Amino acid sequence: MIAEIIAAGSEMLTPFRQDTNSLYLTSELNALGVVVAFKTIVGDNLEHLMSAARIAISRADVVIFSGGLGPTEDDLTREAVAGALGLRLRRDNDVLAGIYKRFAARLMTMPPNNARQADVIETATILQNLKGSAPGQYLDTVAGRHRKIVVLLPGPPGELKAMFETECRPRLKQALPERHMARRMLRMALIPESQVDSRTSPIYKQYEDVETTILAGSAEIQLHFVCVKHTQAEAQKRVNQLAERIEAEMGDAIFSSHGESLEEVVLLMLGMRHNTLAAAESCTGGLLSQRLSAIPGSSRYFLGGAVVYADRLKTEFAEVPKEMIATHGPVSAPVASALAEGIRRRTGASVSVAITGIAGPTPGTGPDAEKPIGLVYVGLAFEGEEPRVAELNLTGDRDRIRFWASQHALELLRRALLERA
Repeated sequence: MIAEIIAAGSEMLTPFRQDTNSLYLTSELNALGVVVAFKTIVGDNLEHLMSAARIAISRADVVIFSGGLGPTEDDLTREAVAGALGLRLRRDNDVLAGIYKRFAARLMTMPPNNARQADVIETATILQNLKGSAPGQYLDTVAGRHRKIVVLLPGPPGELKAMFETECRPRLKQALPERHMARRMLRMALIPESQVDSRTSPIYKQYEDVETTILAGSAEIQLHFVCVKHTQAEAQKRVNQLAERIEAEMGDAIFSSHGESLEEVVLLMLGMRHNTLAAAESCTGGLLSQRLSAIPGSSRYFLGGAVVYADRLKTEFAEVPKEMIATHGPVSAPVASALAEGIRRRTGASVSVAITGIAGPTPGTGPDAEKPIGLVYVGLAFEGEEPRVAELNLTGDRDRIRFWASQHALELLRRALLERA
């Protein structure tokens, strides 16, 4: 059982407006065990809308349209769907009277073009709009010998959601066979997508009833598993089986097996070990601290730290010797090591992280003048141990280098904490 969502409106084909209704509708359909296989945005053109409607009805079991039910000449969803199904429109007098009544209650005269909102596709069930004047329409029909459910909903999100909840969801729940969807997500940091796929595809290809998607971005790889079965327990069991086999293959590369972020996992590990954390950041300008402090309850384990962008503050806040900065440059392994140990001592934390680097777009100065953009050093200092330092050579623009540096810092800390399990 698959669905297609079609959003009608030329404004969503510009850089200024987005289709957000499809996100809500996808969530609702998934809750009914329906997989959304296609999403389409179509401008306010009758020929294009009718073509999109025909294609959607031919390939999906459930087709939901949003938008294009207003009173203006560019609101064409009713006409397009009727044409695609070979049905006629009729003007419903009860709907028309309701629109007149709505305007009268506001002491307004109804413009003649509002009467178009009373045009209903023959055989359609009218869906009451509690938030606006345009009614929705629900068709349970046959096309090409197959049962099709076609729904027309208004575009304004408030109207669409209210109509779906009160009018559409109950009808779909009654009409569709009972199916349940289960999901799992595994997350890995700083590992190439091709490597993940080469190691996991021989496993997930054995599970034809589980849809596997690999997403790459934000310095991590996500594996998403979706399964639809007759019962929730059956679907969840299947995705769990696959996830456990992938976890066995990828081992410690997986930092989250239920969707937690890397910063959440690091804080959890700190708490389990009764450790506290501090940070000294130069090129990331507090980004690492921001990511950690955004997690509710992080103050129990993340003490804070310092943004030591200027060399003088590296000395004053983290006790890095001036001579070391002058000799090796602020972007260097010795300075990263001293930053980590210095901020740990100053805060009394169990462990600390330090980041110093050249994020660009301009190169470093002074002792760092010959060092490339993207050179970053991450220092880790545990109480009672010699600090460790990792050298990174990152690529991309300033924002990418800063984020990847923070991601490397968190992943290095996670793996260091794993060693102390």
